[in-house]
Amino acid sequence: MKRGILVPLVALVMATLVGCSQPQKPVKVVMKTNMGKIEMVLYDQTPAHRDNFVKLAEEHYFDGLLFHRVIEGFMIQGGDPDSRNAAPGQFLGNGGPDYTIEAEIRTPEIFHKRGVLAAAREGNDVNPERRSSASQFYIVWGEVQTPESLERVSSRAATLFGEPLHFTPEQVEAYTTIGGTPHLDGEYTIFGEVTEGLEVVEAIQHLKTDRNDRPLADVRIKSVRVIR
Repeated sequence: MKRGILVPLVALVMATLVGCSQPQKPVKVVMKTNMGKIEMVLYDQTPAHRDNFVKLAEEHYFDGLLFHRVIEGFMIQGGDPDSRNAAPGQFLGNGGPDYTIEAEIRTPEIFHKRGVLAAAREGNDVNPERRSSASQFYIVWGEVQTPESLERVSSRAATLFGEPLHFTPEQVEAYTTIGGTPHLDGEYTIFGEVTEGLEVVEAIQHLKTDRNDRPLADVRIKSVRVIR
């Protein structure tokens, strides 16, 4: 190696290393609905789900879709492309791209506290790998828990799956103060959370619904935009 290019080469390597050490800015998205705006951050710990959601958002995939499934005290769900031009009362929930996403379940680091964004999926009987729907998602509302209710959730998991759920102090603190859906932990991939507009989620989950949990008055996603 010639002496003359050694210094610039070292400088280039150092600059590259410094650049790599800088934390990347979190990916943020803004979802505008006819009931208000919801801002969310997508987690770097679930890169496949993050990148897929960004891809669909940039393709305007979510624009015009409905929150087609709403359960008070539990969650609100959207992302079914069949909902874009759905007739009143039409059953929804089976639409989506022709691929699924490998599970990125990060429990207990990431858990079902109020306000998190997670991927819907088919049940374990046909989907034992817990692969996620490519487009359908839900935002958790949930109830504020007590130590006793968390114990019941743990015991029920032992009955259903042969092993109880063990909650970390962080989970217990969040579930007993903020609220959430602890019985879903370990079952679905969570890939983001609401940072602003949780009051909009609250308002949507209070809406009256039909027997299929579809709101009687359509809640439409006007747009989902990525903030870089």
